[in-house]
Amino acid sequence: MKKHYDLIAIGGGSGGLSVAERAAHYGMKCAVVEVNNDLGGTCVNRGCVPKKVMWHAASLAHHLSDAADYGFAIEQKGFDWSTLVAKRDAYIQGINDWYINYLQDSKIEHIQGFARFVDQHTLEVDGEQYSADHIVIAPGGKPDVPEIPGAELGITSDGFFELQTQPKRVAIIGSGYIAVELAGLLQALGSDVNLLLRKEHLLGNFDAMLRDTLMESMLDDGVNILPRCQATELKQQDNGQITLISDHNMELKDLDAVIWAIGRSPALAGLNLDEVGIPLDHWGYITTDKYQNTRLEGIYALGDVTGQAQLTPVAIAAARRLADRLFDGKENRYLNYDNIASVVFSHPPIGTVGLSEEDAREEHGKAVKVYQTRFTSMYHALTEHKVPTAMKLITVGAEEKVIGCHIIGPGADEMLQGFAVAIRMGATKSDLDDTVAIHPTSSEELVTLR
Repeated sequence: MKKHYDLIAIGGGSGGLSVAERAAHYGMKCAVVEVNNDLGGTCVNRGCVPKKVMWHAASLAHHLSDAADYGFAIEQKGFDWSTLVAKRDAYIQGINDWYINYLQDSKIEHIQGFARFVDQHTLEVDGEQYSADHIVIAPGGKPDVPEIPGAELGITSDGFFELQTQPKRVAIIGSGYIAVELAGLLQALGSDVNLLLRKEHLLGNFDAMLRDTLMESMLDDGVNILPRCQATELKQQDNGQITLISDHNMELKDLDAVIWAIGRSPALAGLNLDEVGIPLDHWGYITTDKYQNTRLEGIYALGDVTGQAQLTPVAIAAARRLADRLFDGKENRYLNYDNIASVVFSHPPIGTVGLSEEDAREEHGKAVKVYQTRFTSMYHALTEHKVPTAMKLITVGAEEKVIGCHIIGPGADEMLQGFAVAIRMGATKSDLDDTVAIHPTSSEELVTLR
């Protein structure tokens, strides 16, 4: 006999856990299907959380270099990668254990294994069948690997977090946020980093000010950035290291690691979506309406598999709103995907919300007015190594409503959240002007721009 639930979530990441948790709060019988006990998804195990730990380590390396400029005589005796990895992994294990206990305490069943659809309301997991009134597809995404000779010699971001020793010489292929984050932290921790870009720029979908300032800063830090350079083959050397060959017959030899950071795809293989008639779009994502409904009643999708703002807090927010709508009578509850703030943990970090200047001008034309500044933060006033800070506000119309805010520089990651709230509430330039500045800070520049 099938075991029946009010809701089953496919995927034990942020989206699946959040929708089950909220539904269970409303008294529903719920289950989460996940293949192992590494609950929390990519974010906890191979993404946001371990990445931020490594970012903090890299930031400490920068601060240690700056210490002498503040009068500290510090003798640096090296960096132990294995110590950092051990403490990072122990921290993540603690989160995994917490999730397991939390599911048990919330009376949410954890079904271990791979799920596949049998029909509109039935899943099969390792030979057992389970049915539900509502099934939520939220298995997340997986990193892409190119189809070139020797590609298997490289690793993805998943493999990066499995490294037990630090790669001293590394090539990273990609120009998105994962590529620049890994490049920045590895360079700061002492690796020799080569970053290969398919086109001219980093972060192609971001505002030009952000990508240009970041490239300048990364070059200044010593990252070897190679634009318009694509890997065509990897070869294993006799000593175990790797040679990378590019489309211009350039060779990078003696590499300890090659990291693919060329994008991510939805993790939908094996779910048997065709069997129940759930189509995918041109890019392989599940299409939903604004309520996260697929074309089949009772089946929903959220998170990375929908291709919309692939961020952990987005999956959580969409999941909770879906449960509110299904089980708490809030019929018009859904996530508005406009003005979602995001941060890139590069060195220096980036915070961005709303439209880039390019997109704003394309959409609003001459009604756009831009305010921007560039300066050196007070922290770096005393340091020999200068790191730029740049800010931009995009406004539109006679009221100068703020439709974009972009920051790069120390502290950008922390200062954006409050401004994101203001922009979501419809703040105008005059609202920012009327806000008394906090001095001396970098963030005060955003309320004093002229």
